[in-house]
Amino acid sequence: MGKIYYVMGKSASGKDTIFNRLHDECPRTKKIITYTTRPKRSEDVEGVSYHFVDESVIEDYRRQGKLIEMRTYNTVQGRWTYATIDDGSVHLESKNYLIIGTLESYKKIREYFGAENVVPIYIELGDGIRLQRAVNREMMEEKPNYAELCRRYLADSEDFSDARLEAAGITKRYLNEDLNKCILEIKKDMGII
Repeated sequence: MGKIYYVMGKSASGKDTIFNRLHDECPRTKKIITYTTRPKRSEDVEGVSYHFVDESVIEDYRRQGKLIEMRTYNTVQGRWTYATIDDGSVHLESKNYLIIGTLESYKKIREYFGAENVVPIYIELGDGIRLQRAVNREMMEEKPNYAELCRRYLADSEDFSDARLEAAGITKRYLNEDLNKCILEIKKDMGII
């Protein structure tokens, strides 16, 4: 039986880089691609980063009973929805999967697929380093959106509080001060090394 390895962490903690490296270095582990209504960033690729859709597509899946979980954020650019859909791409009987998202999404995925099948990978990094990384990343955008960066940064303090992590049963944290060391530790825990 396969596992779903759920990568999460605060904004700019390195979770996207770790998620992509794990996928590249673990060829038998497949990505679960989630859906979003947010605008594509310059580095985003349709069907790789997300499935970029409008609200009507997510609503169609909801009507079909295939919506696993959904989150909507009121951003400075409007409402953005993120969703995990049971689109027939997950086959736990034969494969392992990687997914990336939030703590709330993790809990819904765990509830849907069963706690025994979903393994949390919580990425942690100091706030100062995260803020510096976030600003540097935003500066590379064609139209930097610092207000949204600040909103996400502040929201993450509450969303990933120690109390919420504990309530979700997340006790293991992977410190991402040294990317290669962090990935090696995760791969050992996944049983790949």
